[in-house]
Amino acid sequence: MTDESVQLDPAVPRFLDVVWMERGLSANTLAAYRADLLSLQRWLARQGRALVSADRADLLAFVASRVQDGAQPRSTARQLSSFRCFYRQQLRDGAIKEDPTLDISMPRTGRALPKSLTEAEVEKLLAAPDLSNALGVRDRTMLEVLYATGLRVSELVGLKHSQVNLNQGVVRISGKGNRERLVPLGGESMRWIKEFVEGARAEILAGQATDYLFPTRRGDRMTRQSFWHIIKRYARLARIDKPMSPHTLRHAFATHLLNHGADLRVVQMLLGHSDLSTTQIYTHVARERMKDLHGRHHPRG
Repeated sequence: MTDESVQLDPAVPRFLDVVWMERGLSANTLAAYRADLLSLQRWLARQGRALVSADRADLLAFVASRVQDGAQPRSTARQLSSFRCFYRQQLRDGAIKEDPTLDISMPRTGRALPKSLTEAEVEKLLAAPDLSNALGVRDRTMLEVLYATGLRVSELVGLKHSQVNLNQGVVRISGKGNRERLVPLGGESMRWIKEFVEGARAEILAGQATDYLFPTRRGDRMTRQSFWHIIKRYARLARIDKPMSPHTLRHAFATHLLNHGADLRVVQMLLGHSDLSTTQIYTHVARERMKDLHGRHHPRG
């Protein structure tokens, strides 16, 4: 029996339905849970074991095999979190008598500082798209909106025309856990949205109808992966020699706000973080920036 022939245990879809209804998790989180559990199930199948009958020793052996294959602590911690959620649900449902994750400690992952762009690098990135064609105008508008709002990439590519209010200058976002927030757009991104909607968007759609603000030529929404490739391409054109992803602009949005004196709780609300501790990591980035400025400009630096 090959890995590919292993059929997903029926307990997994039931579990995903429950956590979706009870906790309102995003599609991306549910997909990650499914992938983690399928990975564990395939490994257990090779040992002649089933997902719902796995014990603590099985899970520790799985983790050990992952580490031996080069898995990073953060990846392992995420998988253990998925397993813990799944087995606790099985315990509540009476499908198992003991939670095999109960005495398994999470690996220490540390807190990696986000890789941010300087304001000059952001300007070079924003200037990279070719504005002589409709797709270039769309991409420039997406980059402007991303930097102006700090949206998650899934929120950006899924943004609908009905969520944008140019009269009030805000965009309405339903983020993780279906928590709604209003994010200011700022004058520059509003100008780009208005110009895009009045010109290049109609050219891209060529008579097709969709409520997605940033459509593809097929008339549907762009995938997260497609935008990831787009932003990487523009980073190369702008000669930005840093790891680049849509999340990099989200980091720049938060860091630059703090550098210019924004309150941490305001940044928390704009980013859609439920916990302030998630936002506090950006204060480390801003602090390093302040130290650098002090060292370069103070006479005693």
